[in-house]
Amino acid sequence: MAKIAFVTGATSGIGWATAIELAKQGYHIVATGRRTERLQELKQQITTVPVFTLEFDVRDKEAIQQAVDSLPEEWQQIEVLVNNAGNAHGLSPVQSGSLEDWDAMIDINVKGLLYVSHAVIPLMQKYRKGHIINIGSIAGKEVYPNGNVYCASKHAVDAISKAMRIDLVQEGIKVSEVNPGAVETEFSEVRFKGDKDRAAAVYQGFEPLSAQDIAELIAFMATRPAHVNLAEVLVLPSAQASATIINKQ
Repeated sequence: MAKIAFVTGATSGIGWATAIELAKQGYHIVATGRRTERLQELKQQITTVPVFTLEFDVRDKEAIQQAVDSLPEEWQQIEVLVNNAGNAHGLSPVQSGSLEDWDAMIDINVKGLLYVSHAVIPLMQKYRKGHIINIGSIAGKEVYPNGNVYCASKHAVDAISKAMRIDLVQEGIKVSEVNPGAVETEFSEVRFKGDKDRAAAVYQGFEPLSAQDIAELIAFMATRPAHVNLAEVLVLPSAQASATIINKQ
């Protein structure tokens, strides 16, 4: 029976790199995201294993359930779920924050993770095995100026991951959490509403983590023996000491 990994937010950044890295480990990939053309590009890039694509927005619980229900039987024995889809919108003090930005972060980072997990967990329960890897953040471990709701959403991911681990241990399902520091992806460009110069400035003066760095860590976690669970990892670039302390040259 093929090993199957289900990766959300696979159209860019960490999700894209993770799908490719898990494919290298022999996993058949269910790649999900909102951008059809990017999913097709990913499918064309992964040539060593089969890839099944599902297009949905993690904010849409009905679409998620329909997509998971549509999986052919041979794609239903999901061994690894990578809850990667997430976002940061804006960087403003709470008194001037955008309600639309707040909704997006809560809906995608928190509710989206829950919706996808709720749809996939029954498939793992059926076989009494599986591994859920949630992508959190250093922002789930501490808060920083103007990070208010984004930090809150990632603190929620941290709490949900811990609670999932307790709830699912009797089901034979492992739950892990990866908490990256500064990773150079589209993250800052989305946060700053497409301002490429402002986004680029975030990573100037030091070497940030790459999506590949995180993908390799996820793959390592997923390929540990059945009795081993790397439950929680905080991973930072060597120049970073905390959410706000980075040694820039």
